[in-house]
Amino acid sequence: MSAEPVRLAAEVARLEAELAAMRARIAELETHAESDPLTGVMNRRGFERELKRAAAYVRRYGGNAALVYLDLDGFKPVNDRHGHAAGDAVLKAVAQSLLGAVRASDTVARIGGDEFAVLLWNLSAADARTKADALERAIAATTVAWDGQALAVGATAGVVELSADLAVEGLVARADAAMYARKRQRRAHSE
Repeated sequence: MSAEPVRLAAEVARLEAELAAMRARIAELETHAESDPLTGVMNRRGFERELKRAAAYVRRYGGNAALVYLDLDGFKPVNDRHGHAAGDAVLKAVAQSLLGAVRASDTVARIGGDEFAVLLWNLSAADARTKADALERAIAATTVAWDGQALAVGATAGVVELSADLAVEGLVARADAAMYARKRQRRAHSE
């Protein structure tokens, strides 16, 4: 056997190993591109991809899914009084609280500074609202020990049910509007 086929086989093996390493690196970068580095949950980009996938699934196969949009209440004072490191600790705790309060099939994301979104599967509109209320309570019960104090925030949730006739582009805006309507409703009841 001449040296040329052996050299070519070794070169092919080297290139295949290099290609496998590059594919692994690409997969790692894709994961990081869709993950919030602070909280470890999905970021807006990853969540929008999941939401598009969910909407396409509901459109094609039916089923029930809902988007819960959560805005933290009282988060700015945490940052103002205790600093951004304290705020970061609260955001991490909120993310963990949300992950612990949903099923593995559901999706949790941090989509803005103090805004989170949850994609819930296989529940009625009434059950989605009930779950959103439970998520608000879970966040309110979450505390972070910081400089001898217990830091806590609240949350307000807006809910939109995914349906075959809704455009995915408007879902987050509708859930955001529902969240603000709930904030107004809460303020009116507290006065």
